[in-house]
Amino acid sequence: MFLYLIKGILLGITVAFLIGPSFFTIIQTSIYRGFRSGVFLSFGVLLSDTTLIVLSYIGLLGLLSKESNQVVIGIIGGTLLIIFGIVTLTRKPSVKTPNTDQAIKVNSPGPLTYITKGYFMNIMNPFLLIFWVSVMSVFSSKEDIDKSEIIIFFIGTLSTIFVTDVIKCYVAKKIKRFITEVTLLWINRFVGLILIGFGLALIIKVIVLKDVA
Repeated sequence: MFLYLIKGILLGITVAFLIGPSFFTIIQTSIYRGFRSGVFLSFGVLLSDTTLIVLSYIGLLGLLSKESNQVVIGIIGGTLLIIFGIVTLTRKPSVKTPNTDQAIKVNSPGPLTYITKGYFMNIMNPFLLIFWVSVMSVFSSKEDIDKSEIIIFFIGTLSTIFVTDVIKCYVAKKIKRFITEVTLLWINRFVGLILIGFGLALIIKVIVLKDVA
């Protein structure tokens, strides 16, 4: 049982540091909106991963894994990332004074907004669907593994991902006092371009894979 927890933790560490849209968005949100907002966004990502794992366990992701459905999901997910990227890219930040621990002056949305954003930004990636289906398939193929061991494995994975994301938020909070308005503007531009790039790449990938098939 303990061995599966360790395996889950190791997978969680790997997933937490994959360079994807959520990686940059969590850090940027924590700097721009604060620690709590970054944690809420991370919680949304956690909920989406949990949803995908539960769906894969009960077999519903077999439908979502079909090529035709992946194209639709990929285009929708890519479009959402592009929209998030454009909003971030065009955002004009305002800070009170640099090198202080005062909060950045913005009208911050409520927790539900960040949870929802993290949830849909993560769950609309068809390649993430395939990833969790693949992980679940590996475990399902082992005849000697029972339900409790699968649960322990994924508890270790999801807990590690969430804790690691919270650490990212904390580090971002600590460096916020050194962030000036100009620096924050460039951070927004960088993250915005990254999100737009991921969105375009996602759309192109699903279309190319469809054409190849």
